[in-house]
Amino acid sequence: MLGWWRSRGSAARFDLFVRYTFYVSYVFLPPLLLIGLAPEISNAALLVLVAVVLTYVVLSFRLAHLGIEYHLGRGPFPRTLLTAYLIATCAVLAAGELTYPDPLPGKPDSPGDGISVIFLILAITTLSAVLRPRYVVLAAAVGGVWMLLTAPPGHALFISIMLQFLVVAFRSTLWMLAIVWELDRSRDVRANLAVAEERLRFARDLHDVVGRNLSAVALKADLAAQLARRGRSPAAVDEMLEVRQIAQDSLDELRAVVSGYRTADLSVELAGARSLLASAGIDCRVIGDVTFDGEPAGALGWAVREGVTNVLRHSEATTCTITLRGKVLTMTNDGVSLDAFRFGSGLTGLHERVAALGGSVTATPEAPNRFVLTVELP
Repeated sequence: MLGWWRSRGSAARFDLFVRYTFYVSYVFLPPLLLIGLAPEISNAALLVLVAVVLTYVVLSFRLAHLGIEYHLGRGPFPRTLLTAYLIATCAVLAAGELTYPDPLPGKPDSPGDGISVIFLILAITTLSAVLRPRYVVLAAAVGGVWMLLTAPPGHALFISIMLQFLVVAFRSTLWMLAIVWELDRSRDVRANLAVAEERLRFARDLHDVVGRNLSAVALKADLAAQLARRGRSPAAVDEMLEVRQIAQDSLDELRAVVSGYRTADLSVELAGARSLLASAGIDCRVIGDVTFDGEPAGALGWAVREGVTNVLRHSEATTCTITLRGKVLTMTNDGVSLDAFRFGSGLTGLHERVAALGGSVTATPEAPNRFVLTVELP
């Protein structure tokens, strides 16, 4: 039993509590009222009344359940059952008053008034779970008018106030239930968004890290193969040693990506860009100095990494110029086919990084064969 209770979430526990507040009313209130009526009516009439109350309680239980499900958006509005329930309520109230219209000797009210109290309390409790607040208030007001027409004024006024109190109590409980479930759904959505954001970060970082490093490995390996064919084995060995170093660095960076602590140092990325492009036979110039650090420098470091990756993978560049003016980075290279230009996933990931800092990214081809990447941070 405790295991079942602990397996339910906070919202599910509160949901169960709210439902039991309705169901307990159906279990305890009718017997208390029936006990009060037992001395005033015959045994045969009491048996009939008990059977009618039990049937009415079953209907109330079912309608309240469907009403709560509808209120939480989990089911349709129980229109047919509600109509039958209202008709049955009116019929029972009328039958009670017609059967016992007069007070008993020495008592201010009649057994019919007691029957009305039983079914009005059950009805308003049930309708509170089904109808909108204004309609439940109207139904409670109609019940109060019925009591004013059939019962002593003092008794009728007390019942009228009690019916309105039931409306406020049960409707406010349902309102809180809806809020609790909404908060529970919001928590799930927030968790899913956090997971999606982490996946996006991982994919973006993996693309940025692996993209450039694999391009460098391919470039170095090809260069080593050419040197080996030309009989320049020492130089080829040096290039393969650099490939090994790049692979080891890539492994460290991948571990940093997995742990979530991967950052890009702008100064290191600029130096690496110059070295890597030079080894690919691309004349690289860096204009400007790094005068800031923190997240802006990290974002521009990723921009340099992405730009170099694009130069190596998507162009036949011979020159590349990296200009840094304040927090505006511009990378320009040649050797780009304008027909093949497209805004790929790497630039999309870079745009997301920069947008998170309030910056902007523009990537535009220029005639005849140039490509300009501009990253601007506030």
